[in-house]
Amino acid sequence: MTLIDVKTGTITRKGQIVIPKGIRDMFETGTKVAFLAYEDRIEIRPLDEIDTALSCAYASEKTLAKEWLLEEEDEAWKNL
Repeated sequence: MTLIDVKTGTITRKGQIVIPKGIRDMFETGTKVAFLAYEDRIEIRPLDEIDTALSCAYASEKTLAKEWLLEEEDEAWKNL
């Protein structure tokens, strides 16, 4: 991934941040984003960019149940 631009902003008391217009214009309105918090930085990335890599981190039990319905699977994984 190539760095295109660096802009600054301020986090308000309400936790709001304004994304600079030049950066907003790079994405469609309604684009979902993910906030990745590290010890030394915060990254905001389009969700589709990391969707596959992190899908297991936010998959719900209901979603996982579609793939995991057999008692044999429960038995095989019960000690983990």
